Amino acid sequence: MPTTNDIRAAFLDYFAANGHQIVPSSSLVPRNDPTLLFTNAGMVQFKNVFTGQETRPYSRATTAQKVVRAGGKHNDLDNVGYTARHHTFFEMMGNFSFGDYFKAEAIEFAWTLITRDFGLKPERLLATVYAEDEEAAGLWRKITGLSDDRIIRIATADNFWRMGDTGPCGPCSEIFYDHGPDVPGGPPGSPDEDGDRFVEIWNLVFMQFFEDPPGVRAPLPRPSIDTGMGLERFAAILQGKRDNYDTDTMRALILASADATGQDPDGPFRASHRVVADHLRSTSFLIADGVLPSKDGRGYVLRRIMRRAMRHLHMMGTKETVFHKLVPTLVRQMGAAYPELVQAEGLIRETMRGEEERFKAMLERGLALLEDETGRLGDGQPLPGDVAFKLYDTFGFPLDLTQDALRGTSHAVDVEGFDRAMQMQRARARAAWAGSGDTATETVWFEARDTFGATEFLGYTTEQTEAEIQAIVHDGRPVTEAGAGAQVELLLNQTPFYGESGGQVGDTGLITAPGLRIAVTDTQKRLGDLLVHSGTIIEGTAQVGQAVVAGVDHERRGAIRAHHSATHLLHEALRRQLGPHVTQKGSLNAPDRLRFDISQPRPLTPEEIAAVEAEVNARIRENSPVTTRPMSQDEAINLGAMALFGEKYGDEVRVVFMGAPEPGRAAWSIELCGGTHVNRTGDIGLFRITSESGVSAGVRRIEAVTGRTAEQAAVAADQRLQQIAAMLRVSAAEAPERLAAILEERRVMERQISDLQRKLAGGGEGGVAAEQVNGVGLIARNVGDLPARELKPLADSLRQQIGSGVVVLVSTAEDKASVVAAVTSDLTDRLDAVQMVRAASAAMGGKGGGGRRDMAQAGGPDAARADAALEAVRGLLAAPTAA
Repeated sequence: MPTTNDIRAAFLDYFAANGHQIVPSSSLVPRNDPTLLFTNAGMVQFKNVFTGQETRPYSRATTAQKVVRAGGKHNDLDNVGYTARHHTFFEMMGNFSFGDYFKAEAIEFAWTLITRDFGLKPERLLATVYAEDEEAAGLWRKITGLSDDRIIRIATADNFWRMGDTGPCGPCSEIFYDHGPDVPGGPPGSPDEDGDRFVEIWNLVFMQFFEDPPGVRAPLPRPSIDTGMGLERFAAILQGKRDNYDTDTMRALILASADATGQDPDGPFRASHRVVADHLRSTSFLIADGVLPSKDGRGYVLRRIMRRAMRHLHMMGTKETVFHKLVPTLVRQMGAAYPELVQAEGLIRETMRGEEERFKAMLERGLALLEDETGRLGDGQPLPGDVAFKLYDTFGFPLDLTQDALRGTSHAVDVEGFDRAMQMQRARARAAWAGSGDTATETVWFEARDTFGATEFLGYTTEQTEAEIQAIVHDGRPVTEAGAGAQVELLLNQTPFYGESGGQVGDTGLITAPGLRIAVTDTQKRLGDLLVHSGTIIEGTAQVGQAVVAGVDHERRGAIRAHHSATHLLHEALRRQLGPHVTQKGSLNAPDRLRFDISQPRPLTPEEIAAVEAEVNARIRENSPVTTRPMSQDEAINLGAMALFGEKYGDEVRVVFMGAPEPGRAAWSIELCGGTHVNRTGDIGLFRITSESGVSAGVRRIEAVTGRTAEQAAVAADQRLQQIAAMLRVSAAEAPERLAAILEERRVMERQISDLQRKLAGGGEGGVAAEQVNGVGLIARNVGDLPARELKPLADSLRQQIGSGVVVLVSTAEDKASVVAAVTSDLTDRLDAVQMVRAASAAMGGKGGGGRRDMAQAGGPDAARADAALEAVRGLLAAPTAA
């Protein structure tokens, strides 16, 4: 009996042998279809190839595609666990022709594979065709020998495939397997077609028309083929089972659930084990593809899936966290075919464990409330909507989880009442927000948030994705379209653009569509989770509802990632070098630099700066992986995580791990952070601190650069050193010593000059020469460029030498006039030094001055009037009152 892995490999090998390129499964998060929540078919990754927007180096392809159907119109969540063939996650096998072969070859490939290679008996098979597709019916007869009664014509849209309202389309042919007359059900197209006897195993889409406008079809110049076979359903047939959950892979997961819970896999909790097995797959693959549980979008759907599985585990009596313990079984079953499971196993387990711990904490309270409320209801009476809303708003129960908990009882949920309660809460939130003082423009975004929900951010895993324009704001008002030259703000349903927060600047880049080009100059977060793109329409007209491609400036984003990641390493290095008192007080992570403010009472010494820089570069050279895990804030703090400035944290946080693990510590640096980061520390490149300065009391600022910018800074510094060395006429290595010698020579010369100026001011070698003014000895000198700081010591020295009298000195150094007056102690009873400097200052255009009666100092703006200042003092002494 072939295993599921054998079947997958045989399918791909068969088509590879027939000239098909084996293409790996694309991500469950579609990058080229903004209308899809998750990848829901094998053709999604080839959509642009079919429409002609993209070319590939091959014209035939085959895939085993991961598929999730748990949201939007493709939502099988409620049925999972209770039917034989519903899944949230499954694998879609397919073969594709891009204008190469068409109907005849597609039918022959399929028929040969399932009858010859897989050994299905032709008499167990039948085919459907679109009622108008006589060509396909004739080919089925010719190639397979099927009789007309086993080629069933279907007149409905079930057998006519469309990519959308417009675009490629064409008729389908489905292959069905007949389990036999002992199984209830009728053939496709009959009143009993929903029974289990006839099971669809393969759908062949003949893409031969282009529809535009709706209802008007033209033949495609290069008709194509798109097929899809559900692996689980096909494996059940080949393994002799009628239930997908009895296949080897699903059974292994069910047995793992039974072992973890201690409950019989086929006993009363049979449906619960099936829910757990299915949801284990969708949860693990979604996390491996970058989706994490959250309150909106894809993360919200993931959380619903996880919590549904966890509630069934709780129903089976588990007291501890169990869900994450099942991941190794899944990795053993599917890791060889999907290596991303192996690579992300740690992240998957940690995410599951944290989510289950949070869920268990609120589950008991929520279920107690639910039990209490249902106990008050009469038979068949619905659960009031406000109660269901309280479970959602207070305990985190999504509506469908409450509905699932009531399954098997006589009670439904008053969904209309739930919706009314939701609207009332939004109205209250809006009223509270309206009084917060925000601008009228923000009203637009509040309405958008109310209408569309949060923007789905894909920038952790990609820099380009398709999206849909949800809103356009021009001149502060919402508009339906805007043309070239307009400055606009755009809201997309999903985006790779990071909105400025936590110190990281917003992304720039391009938003494009055929005939449309918008230069995005900034991205901002509005109302917490709306990502608003600001920019200019360079070409074309942007319209609400338009499909676009959003692409981030790759080089700029890479530089920002490097600086943001280096900030984490810098933070840890500073704490280790300076002490645990260091905490972040602010940051900027830009493409050309990082700025990091810290609590630190004193400047860093050059030795400390060098040590921090060396430590960061050592971590960069380790080139260790940079990993991110979601967890509760308490868990993160218990791990030793540091919170980064500017971030607002809820119950769930993103924790970034950098550097090799240490004893008792999961990584060298552990930070709470929602920004974008490098994949490995080595991607940062070189780290270089460019400055350290004070910002305010107790806060120091460090500025640094990384990567190419750091290299440029190092080159520029080396060039400056070479220039200095050339001017000093020595080598770069000798420059510091030579410069130190020159500075010492300068200090010696300055001392000599100062000594000479003192001697000149004091009368030269012959001693002090004083003039007599009104019987008072006076030394009045313009000492020229003698520094002002030298005036008082020189005046005091001259006062001692004169014995009795007055000394007045004026300096004109650096074109600034300073005057000092000194009076010997025997004359202070009738002469005032303060009065003298004020008179001198007034003569030089100044005013004021101060000091004591025996020594005072003043200044003046006009250094050219230094001699006039001395004359003013002479005039003051010559006055009769001075005698």
